[in-house]
Amino acid sequence: MSPLGIGIIGCGVISEIYLKNAALFPQIEIRAVADLRAEAAEARARDFDVEATTPEALIARDDIDIVLNLTIPAAHAEVGLAAIAAGKHVFSEKPLAGTLAEAHDLARAAEEAGLRLGCAPDTFLGGAHQTARALIDQGRIGQPTAGTAMLMLAGHEAWHPNPDFYYQPGGGPLFDMGPYYITAMVNLLGPVARVSALAARGRDTRTIATGPRAGETVPVEVPTHVAGVMEFASGALVQIATSFEVKKHRHTPLELYGTEGTLVIPDPNRFDGDVEIFDGEWRSEPLTHAHGDGNYRALGLADMAASIVEGRPHRANGALALHVLEVMEALLASSENGTAIPITSTCDRPAPLAPGGETGRIASMEAL
Repeated sequence: MSPLGIGIIGCGVISEIYLKNAALFPQIEIRAVADLRAEAAEARARDFDVEATTPEALIARDDIDIVLNLTIPAAHAEVGLAAIAAGKHVFSEKPLAGTLAEAHDLARAAEEAGLRLGCAPDTFLGGAHQTARALIDQGRIGQPTAGTAMLMLAGHEAWHPNPDFYYQPGGGPLFDMGPYYITAMVNLLGPVARVSALAARGRDTRTIATGPRAGETVPVEVPTHVAGVMEFASGALVQIATSFEVKKHRHTPLELYGTEGTLVIPDPNRFDGDVEIFDGEWRSEPLTHAHGDGNYRALGLADMAASIVEGRPHRANGALALHVLEVMEALLASSENGTAIPITSTCDRPAPLAPGGETGRIASMEAL
């Protein structure tokens, strides 16, 4: 297939890995970059030999098929809606939008225009997570009944020179990292039906530890420890904890418990890692899928490009991202009102990738 033209809006830190990885995927070609800060776009353009332009000019270009939206979450809806209005497909960094209402607006606009809407994270397409998915589908641990999803850190002010956003509305451990953990579990178990949670804020301020602002304090306006339970439509109950209050711990990122065994799944912010299974004895499972030996951000974007050409659903899709966003908002709502919250949206389990293969190859099981 001829590559689809990609235009990037938002030239912050995350744009580098997308620009670097685009060369791995024949389904896509980066043709222009843009940012409200012209100097940021020009720097990326020089580094990767692409054209720098303005967001408005990029959206209007005829050679751009998909707008890759790498702006801050608060701007995801505005940029996405403008791109859709111009007839472009949109793939966004997580979360899909700043609020669930904005996400619904994006999804509705894309559907009415007959355009694709995609969203990170796409790490669930990595070799480690697809291997885990295959083990579940093969019944290696029987029927999944329960699980855990644990993201617990001391806080980003220890390493980030400007951590303010992480402690403002739209930030916090749940919205910052929750999409990776919840998306990984939806890939394995299907959609969530109901959630309940408690949340706390351990401190009112955080002190920056590095960079030119070291010693400066930033206000904390969001919960920094969220502990909840997700009840999946399949019946499985998964405990989730996301925290910026934990110095060290010994929990694994993801575990699933079934009627016949246990599955330990690696960090969902990565494409690689060790998959372990207990089905009578503990063993490490060799990875059976491609894209399990490095950082393959842009895999979900390439899959969406291929799906547009092939006329099939793409995996890191808007319905999945909207569902995950609703789960996160519901966890916080439950912590505030003390009740279990039903999830009104749903989504399909993304189609699995085929085993084997090589970098850049994207195929569903059904295509074999």
